[in-house]
Amino acid sequence: MTEHYDADVALVGYGPTGLVGALTLAGKGARVVAFERERDVYARARAVTINDWTMRILQDLGVDDRVERVVEPQRALRWVTYDGREVMRVEHPPSTLGTRGSRPRFYNIYQPALEAELRRCGDELDGLTVRFGAEVVAVEHDRRGVTVTARDRETGAETAVRARYAIAADGGSSPVRKMLGIPMRGDTGDTLWIVIDCRVRRWWPDRDFLTFWTDRDRPVVDIALSAGNHRWEIPLKPGESEADFPTDDEVWPLLRALGVTEDDVEIHRYAFYRHHVRMAKTYRQGRVFLAGDAAHLMPPWAGAGMQTGMRDAYDLGWKIAGIVGGELGEHWLDTYEPERRPSAELYTGMAVALGRVIKQEASPAEIEAMNAVPPNLVTPWEPPLSAPPTLTAGWLRGDTGDASVVGRYLPQPLACDAIGRMDRLDALLPHGFVLLGNDVDPATLLTSEERTAWDALRASYVAIRPRTAYTRAATDLVDLENALLPWFDRYGVQAIAVRPDKFVAAADKTGLAVPKGTR
Repeated sequence: MTEHYDADVALVGYGPTGLVGALTLAGKGARVVAFERERDVYARARAVTINDWTMRILQDLGVDDRVERVVEPQRALRWVTYDGREVMRVEHPPSTLGTRGSRPRFYNIYQPALEAELRRCGDELDGLTVRFGAEVVAVEHDRRGVTVTARDRETGAETAVRARYAIAADGGSSPVRKMLGIPMRGDTGDTLWIVIDCRVRRWWPDRDFLTFWTDRDRPVVDIALSAGNHRWEIPLKPGESEADFPTDDEVWPLLRALGVTEDDVEIHRYAFYRHHVRMAKTYRQGRVFLAGDAAHLMPPWAGAGMQTGMRDAYDLGWKIAGIVGGELGEHWLDTYEPERRPSAELYTGMAVALGRVIKQEASPAEIEAMNAVPPNLVTPWEPPLSAPPTLTAGWLRGDTGDASVVGRYLPQPLACDAIGRMDRLDALLPHGFVLLGNDVDPATLLTSEERTAWDALRASYVAIRPRTAYTRAATDLVDLENALLPWFDRYGVQAIAVRPDKFVAAADKTGLAVPKGTR
């Protein structure tokens, strides 16, 4: 008997994580039903930034140009004291991953505007149905699929959807995670923070820095959001509570202590929260997957909480879409947690460490260790917060680490195809798996068994040529910025195998056989 599915994927939650999951899945041909408890975009800004990695994901989804209209480049980071002394500054170098004509490493966002634009992008996709005002009340899964039952919050009517898979992107309190009985491990901070969102009335000097006011009692995050908004995050002192700030009048002294006046901003709204450091015991139960805050919660200091969720959803999305489309086997689902958990742990640890600096809890030795540059590196050192991402486990072949190209994120310089069309690399690369050669046709380096295995994945073969030479085949690309070929040479490789998400899976240095399973 043939199993009936109403959708390929049931998606619970339609915030940033759910939106990226929906855009990825539906954009790559899967049928998606999304359930969102609320009808409108959540009005309060929470996340404040996205970076070039996230923007490149949005480029793959075909929405980066639209997102760029509602975000703004971030100038730099700085740490200052209340007496005006600058403790540290981090300038952002141009991105090596930049999309189309844009090269910022970081962008300031106003989350409600970002979500609204992504929702508009979703409205244009066939295969995506969104049920707003639908509260999921049951999730049941078996070896063939998942049944999600949702209740309309206005009428009380319940409907069930049968899907091949389900993704829970329903936030830190995740009802789905609780239904599955998956524990959340970690801690919640004792300190209560007030988040003050303001509308800008006039420019003030250096407003475009992301500023951390370092202080043991009142460390502050001070950041320009996009579209004329500004945000301050300030901890309450022992003995203070929400009841001490019933109106804007009680909030203003916190801003005035930073030199901010009514001439500068108008308070738009404010809210209170505590920092969490929590991780789900597992990201998966059968055919149901946790993504975003449902899987991990981190403090805001690294600006990575929302983005980590968006990356989770993208990782799941392209893999599930490939399975649904018949290009990938179900064993690919086993790669999700091994690839995404280390990234969430990395950014959580980074956020905790940065928080210790901002709160003046870190010792001089700890700060020195954080800023120390390891000796004898093959890969040029960059601060971890802005360095390109790497995979340390998952669908990879060969060792990872400083001297290895395996697990690295492919740079995206300006390139040119064989007939002279210029664009960023991703716009010129074939979709799917691609083997790239260092001024050589990579197919010529494969054994017959390797070629058969890559052909089974519908891989393409592309030679990257220097701009000083002729192209030799219609599939050749030219390294216009002299960025890719030196990158190959740095790691001593002639060819690499690149996954659809632009991470390097294998190289000729360690063997170009198709990776098997997870590590």
